[in-house]
Amino acid sequence: MILMKDVYKTYDNGVTALNGINVEIAQGEFVYIVGPSGAGKSSFIKLMYREIKPTRGALFINNKDVSEIKEKDVPLLRRNIGVIFQDFRLLPKLSVYENVAFALEVIEEHPRNIRKRVMEVLDLVGLKNKARFFPNELSGGEQQRVSIARAIVNHPKIVIADEPTGNLDPETSWEIMRVFEEINNSGTTIIMATHSKEIVNTIKKRVIAIEDGTIVRDEHRGDYGYES
Repeated sequence: MILMKDVYKTYDNGVTALNGINVEIAQGEFVYIVGPSGAGKSSFIKLMYREIKPTRGALFINNKDVSEIKEKDVPLLRRNIGVIFQDFRLLPKLSVYENVAFALEVIEEHPRNIRKRVMEVLDLVGLKNKARFFPNELSGGEQQRVSIARAIVNHPKIVIADEPTGNLDPETSWEIMRVFEEINNSGTTIIMATHSKEIVNTIKKRVIAIEDGTIVRDEHRGDYGYES
């Protein structure tokens, strides 16, 4: 599913964010990416949806070397990858329904299929009754649920979540995690960068710890291992 082989990432300012990463993530896994601020977690995440390219090394997703994909083919790669951000990134002038439907409209899905699928995922995240609401009418937790719905509406094989509970209160964070578990139980691979010690230590999954751009720990059902 995902394979990184001797991956390095050095930015134009000379900072090396990733320093020889080797890791394999199988289809259907749930993986936490943890580590102190500045450790390289965001660079690790961004490589997988081709926001950035590795300086050296190879990154394979579904047996394709992502670093070799041409820019015009990146949108095709991202059809199989759902991305969820800490700051939601919803379109403020579109309703909940329209925000989620937009992900299908850009790939020219049939309108009948769009309506059916959008309502399915809004039901999954508990927002079917708020389809006509706008982002500014929702709580932070509800906005994050919309972003999750948007990320999974196209049946991606991989969901990448970058600090998805970072701006949410504890109770809402647990609700979001229950949604992630349900998505993972359907067979979707989830890779989640997080600073939440409580979540990692309570909902036991594989933990990959990154420090100074290298993987220092890779444990199934691991602990957070840092003060948060």
